[in-house]
Amino acid sequence: MNLNELTIKQAQEGLQKGKFSSVEITQACLKKIKERNKVINAFLTVCEESALEEAKIADGLIKEGSASPLTGIPFAVKDAICTAGVRSTGSAKILDNYIPPFDATVISKIRKQGGVLIGKNNCDAFGHGASNENSMYGPVRNPRDTSKVAGGSSGGSAAAVADNMCIYSIAEDTGGSIRQPASFCGVVGLRPSYGRNSRHGIMPMGSSLDTVGPMTKTVEDMAIVMREIAGNDPLDATTVPDAVPDYLDGIEEKIKGMKIGIPKEYYDLEGLDDEVKEITEKQIDKLKKLGCEVEEVSLPHTKYSIAVYYIIVPSEDSSNLGRLDGIRYGARANGKDLYDLYAQSRAQGFPEEVKRRILIGTYALSAGYYDAYYKKAQTVRTLIKNDFDDVFKKVDALITPTSPFPAFGIGEKQNDPLAMYMADVMVSPAAVAGMPAISIPVGNNSKGLPVGAQITGPRLKEKIILKIANNLK
Repeated sequence: MNLNELTIKQAQEGLQKGKFSSVEITQACLKKIKERNKVINAFLTVCEESALEEAKIADGLIKEGSASPLTGIPFAVKDAICTAGVRSTGSAKILDNYIPPFDATVISKIRKQGGVLIGKNNCDAFGHGASNENSMYGPVRNPRDTSKVAGGSSGGSAAAVADNMCIYSIAEDTGGSIRQPASFCGVVGLRPSYGRNSRHGIMPMGSSLDTVGPMTKTVEDMAIVMREIAGNDPLDATTVPDAVPDYLDGIEEKIKGMKIGIPKEYYDLEGLDDEVKEITEKQIDKLKKLGCEVEEVSLPHTKYSIAVYYIIVPSEDSSNLGRLDGIRYGARANGKDLYDLYAQSRAQGFPEEVKRRILIGTYALSAGYYDAYYKKAQTVRTLIKNDFDDVFKKVDALITPTSPFPAFGIGEKQNDPLAMYMADVMVSPAAVAGMPAISIPVGNNSKGLPVGAQITGPRLKEKIILKIANNLK
């Protein structure tokens, strides 16, 4: 096995036993990036020099016996997350020259441990998209089939992990941006409960939905990273004060007797691919064999999740992106006067999907329409959350497909925004409700494309879904 193909667990063990060094793992990852990134386009920035320096420092910490769980392990970061001293564009030209003076809290926790930042991952601009075709630096291609999309918006992070360009990545999920590309690329992706991980330092899209989570090669690796990055943050008032559990503790335990719900609305969905449904049903059968009680449940307001999501997020988008104007932040275009400077900077700096969402959001928040759209969407959002709360009084977790279909062709849905929005139909309900959900690879279809299953649990019960997911590995 090449060193870049290691899991976090394997890398930890090898580094502690002196079988190899952090510098050697980092060099292996950098070599893979040089070989494949021109094709995959998973990285926008590669930190070759600084990564090797950080790896040398990490090797020193390991020799001293002062290593932490993520010391010396190369990781990548979605470009919509701030990294001190490393260019962070959000995959939009308006931030082409932006180098943050600070780390996002979750990144700071890793770097303080001696984690090796190897580069920044391509993504849909500011997280706007479900295919990673809305990046102003070109689309990300799926490592399993380069004619297919990697999924979005965290497609670069998923592709980098799937193609072994890094050991793991830190990404962001607003309505499915971690889980859907994880499914398309065949890796593990977790959306934690809203408030479990700090959002400080991520470029905000929908502030009431944004979450930060890892993308890894195994469920065990996911538990390792979550244990290190979760927790309350005084810089983010939305984080919860609840203590962070040891997510590895009990992850290998059997799940006999657990109750798993099958939400009928997901399986009756028009457009659900037959092979995806069949592969997911095999996982349900496996849960039964593991001793779980499986029962059908209902989430009646699920069908409104996409509509709710695409009112709330553009509305919050239009507010959040107001700061990017060529004056306070971002690349500045030439203009004949102040208004023209604003107009040209934003016109040249934002891709079409970002402009579309800003316009929709501004309309939804405008006088005379706020009550009819944004306020109504928030009301329905509460009903969706109540559905989950009611169901979790009966069952411990839910299992569904992550996506109604496997990865689709590049350009296939690009001119049909509504079809693209429906790519998130399976993942948006948990996001709207603030629930934790994990996507795990559970097989390939007849064309060899990965298929993911999604395990959703009650709020702040990441341990439950990690244990179930680990039993299905």
